[in-house]
Amino acid sequence: MKLSLPIVVLLISGWIIAVAHATETTYQLDDPAKQKIFLELKHELRCPMCQNQTIGDSNAMIALDLKRKTFELVESGKSKQEVIDYMKARYGEFVHYKPPVTPITIWLWLLPAGFIVVAFLVMFFARRNAKSDLNEAGESPLKSEDASPQDLEEADKLLDKYK
Repeated sequence: MKLSLPIVVLLISGWIIAVAHATETTYQLDDPAKQKIFLELKHELRCPMCQNQTIGDSNAMIALDLKRKTFELVESGKSKQEVIDYMKARYGEFVHYKPPVTPITIWLWLLPAGFIVVAFLVMFFARRNAKSDLNEAGESPLKSEDASPQDLEEADKLLDKYK
C-alpha cells in the first residue's frame, strides 16, 4: 500500500498536535478549598519569563514548572501565603503581581507625583519672573524711554539676524 505525500503530512501533523495537546496538564484537587487557593495563585503569580502574564496564562516552560510546584505545595497543605513566600524566596518579589508597599516601592508611586509638583512650581516661578521683568507700564525694558538708541539698534540687529 502506497501513501501519498499529503496523507503522510496530514497524519504526522495530526500526531504532533495530539502529542502537544496531551502535554497540557489539568490540575484537580479533591478539596474545593485547596482548588480555590490553587486557582487564585495561578492568577496572582507572574511568569518570570513572560513578565506580563500569570503562570495560568503562560505556556512557557518555567510557568508550567511554577504551576506544577504551586499545585504540589497546595496539595501538601501549604497555605496561600506560604506558597507566595516560597515563590518570592525562590524567584524574588517580581513573581507576585501584588508587590508589598516598602520604602523602595513607595518611590514608584511618589516620584511621578513629585515631578508634577516640581513642574508646576517651575512654571509658576518662571511666569512670575517674566511678569516682574516688565516695567510698571507693562512694556519690555528695551522699549522704554530709558533705553539708549544703541541698545535699540543692537536689539534690532539681533532680531534681523534671527529672522
